[in-house]
Amino acid sequence: MSSSAPILLWFRQDLRLADNPALAQAAESGKPILPLYILDEKTPGDWAPGGAGRWWLHHSLTALASDLEKRGGSLVLRRGRAEEILPEVLEESGASEVAWNRCYEPHAIARDKRLKERLAKDGYEVTSHNATLLHEPWTVETGQGEPYKVYPPFWKALKAKGPPQDPFRKPGQMEFAKPRQSDVLEDWDLLPTKPDWAGGLRETWRPGEHGAQLRLEAFLDSRLEDYGRGRDYPAQDGTSSLSPHLHWGEIGPRQIWQAVLHRVDREGSGETAAWKFLSEIGWREFSHHLLYHWPELPETSWRENFQDFPWRDDEEALTAWQAGKTGYPIVDAGMRQLYAIGWMHNRVRMVAGSFLVKDLLIPWQKGQTWFWDTLVDADLANNSAGWQWIAGSGADAAPFFRIFNPVTQSKRFDPNGAYLRMWLPELANLPDAHVHEPWAAPQEVLKEAG
Repeated sequence: MSSSAPILLWFRQDLRLADNPALAQAAESGKPILPLYILDEKTPGDWAPGGAGRWWLHHSLTALASDLEKRGGSLVLRRGRAEEILPEVLEESGASEVAWNRCYEPHAIARDKRLKERLAKDGYEVTSHNATLLHEPWTVETGQGEPYKVYPPFWKALKAKGPPQDPFRKPGQMEFAKPRQSDVLEDWDLLPTKPDWAGGLRETWRPGEHGAQLRLEAFLDSRLEDYGRGRDYPAQDGTSSLSPHLHWGEIGPRQIWQAVLHRVDREGSGETAAWKFLSEIGWREFSHHLLYHWPELPETSWRENFQDFPWRDDEEALTAWQAGKTGYPIVDAGMRQLYAIGWMHNRVRMVAGSFLVKDLLIPWQKGQTWFWDTLVDADLANNSAGWQWIAGSGADAAPFFRIFNPVTQSKRFDPNGAYLRMWLPELANLPDAHVHEPWAAPQEVLKEAG
């Protein structure tokens, strides 16, 4: 392997050029860069991307390939087990080293450890970096050197570490290696065709690094100042909706952190709302912290006393919940929003999740699995921690006896029924007084409303 041998840049959940430390290292080396993405559906097992995630991945890879082409590079696509594909590409390309940004799912950690050991033994230089989190999950610990189990002290400790590292800029000039044999993205069949259920996704989202930046700017310009209040009202566009961009690494938390605080400094106001929003970035960090220290989190209740909980096996009720046909308007509106656009407002996620687990007594794992297939932002750490929080079985979870009343929540956070009418056209003509609980409306009102 000569000094002019290329450096292999393995893209994973970091599909961007800015604040990409592995890319920054590759560019700084002066060596020709060979960008590679491997579609590994075997290693994750049950946690390979679901239907909505596959749709997003297709378009995100399209955007990344276009960004690289504008700079003279070509993204190599390969499909198969990464532990087989990566050594093959290294050998055929003559690369002397490989760089990647770390993933924190248990299967990814185990795979990367095996790969590092094998490649180092074969004489390759391997470097890995943090592009996904503000701080590595093993660096935030209690005074006793233990992982945190409760969010408020974790958040306090995270802030006490000081500002995260400044984001890396996009590299300027880059030299790219000669293109290698590549799969054709369309041949991966990531997009739904029979039927094509992705119309709502196409209308709602713009995957890719540029789409992530546009969404961040829109949030900072029009929604950050009112975030503390607006985030709870599902009919309003009050949240950042950055979660899918964060999951696929089209934007990093360091970029968001810096942009939010720069906006506060520039405007001289909105600090309270900004820290409320950044605390949600902190909750994402906490979820990864939990998954790292308790890798069984996606499958097993974190609290041992939930292991023998008497859940119900009710496929009919589960199917009604999945289809948004439970009869409870806010639950059904949320589930239909989820299926239509691959995303659900966070307040409604809590209500719909609580209904499944605490009213229907269906295991939280069933809800987690459905969300995994239908969410464009399906993230193993967030999804697992969120569902266990809802169930009361997780770390720092809502107690099991805390049940979200779907009618009360609907009246409080969607008082005029705008969100309900948006996703439940059959209720569009009901008066405000009855739209939250149509079963209580007089027959003549129901008849007049169709």
